[in-house]
Amino acid sequence: MTKKDMNPEDGATESLFADGEEQDSEEMEAVDEDGNEVDTDTGNEPETAEETSALQLMGQFLGEDETDEKDEGKLTLARFASRAYLDYAISVVTDRALPNVCDGQKPVQRRILFDMAKELHLSADKNYVKSARVVGDVLGKFHPHGDQSAYDAMVRMAQPFSLRYPLVDGHGNFGSRDGDGPAAMRYTEARLTKISELLLSEIDLGTVDFIPNYDGAFKEPAVLPARLPFVLLNGASGIAVGMATEIPPHNLREVAAACELLLEKPDATLDDVLAVLPAPDYPGGGQIISSPSVIRETYRTGRGTLRVRARYEFEEMSHNQWRLIVTELPPQTSTAQVLSEIETITNPRPKAGKKTLTPEQQQTKSAMLALLSHVRDESDKNVPVRLVFEPKTSKVDRNAFIASLFSQTSLESNAPMNLVMIGSDGKPRQKPLLEILSEWVAFRVATVRRRTEARLAKVQDRIHILEGRAIALLHVDEVIAVIRESDEPKPELMRRFSLSERQAEDILEIKLRQLSRLSEAQIKSELESCRDEEKSLTRLLSSDRRLATAVAREIESDAKTYGDDRRTLVEEAAPLQAAPQVLDEPVTIVFSEKGFIRTRSGHGHDISLMNYKIGDGPGRSIECRSTETLILISSSGRSYSIAVSALPGSRGDGLPLTSFIDLEPGTEIVGIFCGPADQKMFLAGTKGYGFISKLGDMPARVRSGKSFVRVDEGRALEPVPIKTEDEFIAVLSEHGRLLVFPISEMRMLPSGGLGVSLMGLEPDEKIVAAIPITASGVAVIGEGRAKQPREETVSGAKLAEYTLHRTRKGRGVSPRLIRVTGLRALPAGKDPSPAVENLPPEDEEGNVRLL
Repeated sequence: MTKKDMNPEDGATESLFADGEEQDSEEMEAVDEDGNEVDTDTGNEPETAEETSALQLMGQFLGEDETDEKDEGKLTLARFASRAYLDYAISVVTDRALPNVCDGQKPVQRRILFDMAKELHLSADKNYVKSARVVGDVLGKFHPHGDQSAYDAMVRMAQPFSLRYPLVDGHGNFGSRDGDGPAAMRYTEARLTKISELLLSEIDLGTVDFIPNYDGAFKEPAVLPARLPFVLLNGASGIAVGMATEIPPHNLREVAAACELLLEKPDATLDDVLAVLPAPDYPGGGQIISSPSVIRETYRTGRGTLRVRARYEFEEMSHNQWRLIVTELPPQTSTAQVLSEIETITNPRPKAGKKTLTPEQQQTKSAMLALLSHVRDESDKNVPVRLVFEPKTSKVDRNAFIASLFSQTSLESNAPMNLVMIGSDGKPRQKPLLEILSEWVAFRVATVRRRTEARLAKVQDRIHILEGRAIALLHVDEVIAVIRESDEPKPELMRRFSLSERQAEDILEIKLRQLSRLSEAQIKSELESCRDEEKSLTRLLSSDRRLATAVAREIESDAKTYGDDRRTLVEEAAPLQAAPQVLDEPVTIVFSEKGFIRTRSGHGHDISLMNYKIGDGPGRSIECRSTETLILISSSGRSYSIAVSALPGSRGDGLPLTSFIDLEPGTEIVGIFCGPADQKMFLAGTKGYGFISKLGDMPARVRSGKSFVRVDEGRALEPVPIKTEDEFIAVLSEHGRLLVFPISEMRMLPSGGLGVSLMGLEPDEKIVAAIPITASGVAVIGEGRAKQPREETVSGAKLAEYTLHRTRKGRGVSPRLIRVTGLRALPAGKDPSPAVENLPPEDEEGNVRLL
């Protein structure tokens, strides 16, 4: 593999993948990585009553009416489609896409291995043959499907980066983990690997059943007599109809130890098994960072996701320089993929429908370029993975460097697990780990029993033959005379020497000159040996415990012969997250009249002196810190958040607020604020409910925000910060009633919600305003006669008259206020602040108008 060098800062881009060779195929098929033709339905559960109902609905759509007696017996299109699809679905599930728990192979893999072993005799010590010859033989005798799909299946069994224990020894170009395809089958050669003996060595010993092939001309094994559970050793991946499977590979020694444990202790628990089989073991290594509880739950249910991280090391260089070397990657990750992801981050393209980069893209690019100088792929045939990352300077924090790379690329990614397979009963199902091991152990014990019984039958037959030869040896002259003189010697031998038909046939098959040379010592020695073996085999079959012990010894022996060390490190760690590279400094957020937003460094700016788009003007400003988060609350009670550091700077006119959030149609922004995460806020709705929360509880993870203030059929009021000196909550209804109660009666709701009742309201009455106040009092804002602005102050002894408990109806403020519009807290010794009012709605163009 040639070295690749890329400088993200110059925007230099080069092809990371070599152009693959085009391969002609007479038949286009959808195949999975094992070469199985598959349906594109990616569901994960077996067909159920709901799917049967779906077929019935399809029948009704096509015109089938099962209750119509006059159509009974007719083959309608609906009936044909339903039956044909059902047959197809069952075929894909049982005969194409899912592995068998007994030998871990899909049908195409099983047929390839059997053909190579017994038809072509391509054991590990034989010469390679052309892959095209193997594929042709498999297709002609056992697998009547596409040649390319069969070749793809064989290629995958030869790839050490796909299978933990490859079963085919490939000679030539069999592809790479970077996505390079294999050479055409006419160029490559193949034979079996040594470890394939674990699947094939006992196939002629009466261990498994054989079934006719597709045309009845040959016999093929229903399953292979696997000496270890290959369904766990190599795993599997496939998509069937209505279900899919994703079984990770495991370490041979650990799987063998788990099987031995279950043979010695059949009632072993999952925790007992996980003590010897802790986690998957991927071909490319890596580090599993998921917690033991997550791994246990995944194995308990048979489904879950593990987090896998690349393994790396720091290489120290001269002059205090250093660089990061990645040596192992997570499963299904390649060096080319990582380089492509780095290229996408450092040289991004505008998203669909956009002419410029989004603020998130700009921020991500700037953050990466501030850390990373160069990245190179130095992998070759001797070093499968070597990715070199050079920092911008030696002063770059190493932890921040790793976190930024791993959190934004596939260097840390999820590895799904979905343990779906064909059980020993022939039914597809998702199985937990303990059930998989127990089923395989039962299969192996049954296989060894059948092998022992077959061997015992052969030994007993040999004993029977030897006993007949011993009798013939004692009367050799008479036997020879009978053979020479009798026209039908077999019945004569049986009558005169009390021989069975089998014994008489054996004697007659021996040539006369050999018969006269039979050695009594040889017959006696062999007979004694066979009787000892018969006794041993009979004793083994008479005890389930002895049989289990024998199986355990065989598994232990195979583990010593074929086992290797674990490649994947299992060590819990928190998922890496890129720390925001933001300088903590004062900034001012500026909103225009049309809803455009931008920032400017420092505080104390006069926003009326800034430049705006034609037809736009100054709106409002908020002074905050660059590390804080801007929170927006809509009239529907949804909370939106924007990192202040993600907002555009003072150059230009800013971006519309809709570039950062997706506001629900028909709603408006009622509150905008920014501050430290522990700042307490009072939130309420017009229906008379409210609660206290902190700013740190309000940020949303998505542009569409999150529901925070439950308003039912009302709307949210503007949230108000709570100061340390605030002692009361003042609530004003639209009918002019005021209620004041201690702030201690409020509840803290970190996750938001409806809150507690603030005031007793009449039917269809709403809350106009609700704010926290000090003991200084509150001013009620409204209109008097002729709609003249008017303000009534409630403080001192008058405030005490309105101070009751929460949920009371309160008292009317003043008949001079014809209409009330809001409340204003009265800080002691300070000028009154502007009234708290809701922000105006959107303008005709749909822009949020902020005052």
